[in-house]
Amino acid sequence: MSGILRDMEDKMSKDVIRLTIPDLSDFAKHLRATLPDGPGHVEMLNLVANAAGFRNFQHLRSQNPPQPVIDQKRIDRALRTFAGDGRWREWPSKRGLRELCLWVIWARLPARTVWREREISAILDEHCCFRDAAQIRRSLIEMRLLTRNPDGTGYMRIEAPMDPDGAALLAQLNARKKPLESAK
Repeated sequence: MSGILRDMEDKMSKDVIRLTIPDLSDFAKHLRATLPDGPGHVEMLNLVANAAGFRNFQHLRSQNPPQPVIDQKRIDRALRTFAGDGRWREWPSKRGLRELCLWVIWARLPARTVWREREISAILDEHCCFRDAAQIRRSLIEMRLLTRNPDGTGYMRIEAPMDPDGAALLAQLNARKKPLESAK
């Protein structure tokens, strides 16, 4: 009997079938539920990771860090507040949308530079159509993306990891701007 199975295995296709699992934990829970008296959850995660060629789940996770989930609907709403040239044209009434747009402005500020109030206002006005540099400065300070000297003489961008949605918005704005630049 084993010879027949071996012959069948040899004749079966060896096609590579790729499987993408959006949430390995849910996959392991479902798989574990189908096995009576099966391994525990962590052990199942390790078995699945091992079957994929990793030492254990921690090894798999270190080689494949979780990717942030991007909210494209939110990004599309924010894109509508920017002009075709990439300048911010209107102040959104919703705080979450406004903060997303402020990440773009923050990313466009040069790092490790100290500006006087007039200098940073001029830079902010370059990136905005509505010319309210004071409001933008205050909002960036509230978000802890910009700091002001205690005596009010200088402003400096605070380095921080960029919000994933903010990074996606900036990338889409830059991509939208490139065709305009190449047409010139």
